[in-house]
Amino acid sequence: MNNLSIFIIFCVLASLSHAIELDFCVGDPSLPRGPQGYACKDPDKVTTDDFVFTGFRGEKTPNNVFGNNVTSVFSDKFPAFNGLGISMARLDFGVGGVIPIHSHRTSEVLILVKGSIIAGFIDTNNTAYYKILEVGDVMVFPQAMLHFQINVGKTPATAFVSLNGANPAIQLTPTTLFAGNLPADIAQKITLLSHKEVIRMKRIFGTA
Repeated sequence: MNNLSIFIIFCVLASLSHAIELDFCVGDPSLPRGPQGYACKDPDKVTTDDFVFTGFRGEKTPNNVFGNNVTSVFSDKFPAFNGLGISMARLDFGVGGVIPIHSHRTSEVLILVKGSIIAGFIDTNNTAYYKILEVGDVMVFPQAMLHFQINVGKTPATAFVSLNGANPAIQLTPTTLFAGNLPADIAQKITLLSHKEVIRMKRIFGTA
């Protein structure tokens, strides 16, 4: 083994031992974000407030065509999540509101805290697993499965979700098909919808 190899191994071990010594790594969003997250904030400057997120407080008014309001919390908004591989969101539904069918890179667990919703997912065999949830119920959506939630009650509904990834991403099927730059004729062919219906959907999202 040459001296360069020994030096590289030493540097890797030194960095790992340093990471192990840290109880946490509250991110510093003022610095560039790398593949593993943000650099750690100086531990001497970390306070209790760094571990508390208050952005879920208060009423959240549905603000889109789907009748929902989603408050997503990743490490850029809550630096204490940095390096933990988790994220959260608050889902608020107006009466009749929905979270349309979508998927993430990660698995998701949902707990309903207000109202009544139908929640479900569809597996790769096209089997749908869905149920009406009441307050206190929990449902899991496996990784990458298409899933959805619908408010079926007579009042607004609220749920909280946790995802096992720092950046789970979200791909909403309706907006993927009709809110972007996919031409209407292609959307028509791959969905078997009529041209009229495709144009109606694209107009809803302001792309026709």
